[in-house]
Amino acid sequence: MIRFFLIIALIFLFYSCSKKNEQIITKVQGDSLEEQMIEAYNSGVAALEKGDVLYATKKFNEAELLYPQSDWAPRSSLMAAYAYWTQAYYSNSINELKRFIKLYPKYKNLDYAYYLLAMNYYDSIIDEKKDLRPLIEAKKFFTLIVNKYPDSDYALDGKYKLELIQDILAAKEIYLARHYIKKEKWIAAINRLNTVVTKYETTIYIEEALHRLVEVYYLIGLENESKKFAKILGYNYQSSEWYEESYKVFNKDYSLIKKEKSENQKENKNKLLDRIRSLF
Repeated sequence: MIRFFLIIALIFLFYSCSKKNEQIITKVQGDSLEEQMIEAYNSGVAALEKGDVLYATKKFNEAELLYPQSDWAPRSSLMAAYAYWTQAYYSNSINELKRFIKLYPKYKNLDYAYYLLAMNYYDSIIDEKKDLRPLIEAKKFFTLIVNKYPDSDYALDGKYKLELIQDILAAKEIYLARHYIKKEKWIAAINRLNTVVTKYETTIYIEEALHRLVEVYYLIGLENESKKFAKILGYNYQSSEWYEESYKVFNKDYSLIKKEKSENQKENKNKLLDRIRSLF
């Protein structure tokens, strides 16, 4: 019986020592991992400051993998995405950000992740006349920021960028409308111009779109429609150069009248100057 109890006691002793050793080893490994992670992160920052983006992103990803359960993991992932963006590696940055949003959906700086994602699409716009996808994606994420994070630091810039995107989209519609007018494809031109009037009425292209509608409808014989858009243009933008162009559509002598008026004003001005000179 004594031998039996000794064996049991010995087993218990070995088990206790084993557990303590495991705890010590785990603690040492944990400390070591955290140190390695911080070292990797700092190496990434140093490389980024020197402009070595690829090495920087490698170190940031390494830091995230070393200690994925720490607060440094999402920070490292964001830094990798930012590093890619700084040197125009937009596809890499977008992929990194999409992974980040999927892995860390409750992270405190999620608004920044969406903003950086929107900026990647916005900055990757090369020729909106050929490829609208980056523009549409940028618009989607800037709209998300404005709606979901209206009080964030990024909402104000998001609103500004959305206005610019609207201008670009309107410019594309106007560009296509002009092309169709030259080709005398009236219906296609009207459709593009109506898109500007209904979707992009706050842009700088609204006046030209209204004038082109006046012009096209007049050319195809629909004078009532032409006059309708001329009235809209006159009511809202009477001082606009496009209103003058629309006025010419209905008054062919407008240029001649304007020239005579200008000459009369010049003549009256000269007479006034002569009177003033005669006083001295």
